[in-house]
Amino acid sequence: MPRVLLIEDDPSIREGVGLGLRRRGHDVSAAETGEAGLGLMSSFHPELVLLDLMLPGINGVQVCRRIRETSQVPIIMLTARGDDFDIVVGLEAGADDYIVKPARTEVIEARIKAVLRRLSEPAGGRPDVEFHGELAVDRAGLTVAKNGERVPLAPSEIKLLLHLSASPEQVFSRQQLLEYVWEHSYHADARLVDACVRRLRHKIEDPAGAPRYIQTVRGFGYRFGPL
Repeated sequence: MPRVLLIEDDPSIREGVGLGLRRRGHDVSAAETGEAGLGLMSSFHPELVLLDLMLPGINGVQVCRRIRETSQVPIIMLTARGDDFDIVVGLEAGADDYIVKPARTEVIEARIKAVLRRLSEPAGGRPDVEFHGELAVDRAGLTVAKNGERVPLAPSEIKLLLHLSASPEQVFSRQQLLEYVWEHSYHADARLVDACVRRLRHKIEDPAGAPRYIQTVRGFGYRFGPL
């Protein structure tokens, strides 16, 4: 089972979630502050981070940005509020998913499994490396390069790009992308998709021009170019 770093300042939640995940076989290391959590990144080497959004000192958004400077480890935000601004900022900072507290351990476990599946799915019989303009998409290695230089992508970003690029010019609704990339089968939050698209565009598109690869189809969703 994957190693999980839990960064949560509420002791009851920290202990409850940590105990529940350990019972399911996870190796869990817990921190009550952002500073302590960042310190454990280098010593514990987590395979997934559960990150509370509202932390004392360095808040969850700042911690997420700091992690993304050096690592593409999957990050799931924990938030006690349905505050739109906080959720969007957290997703823009690089989180792959979010869970509103309180949440049952089985719900958290299901989200962990969904995020980690994005890193282990086979290429599905397609060529290992596909070339789309300046992009080289390695489906087997789950990597992307632009002009020969590797582009660091978080799990949700690579899964979204792989799904869109597998069917160029096909239009996908936000709900279809939520169901495939995030495995949310219900009418979930489309902000997950929009935030991921913005992060992906920032990494693979020309900032001076219109989006070339991930194109918006107004009123419906997105499709993959290139133009």
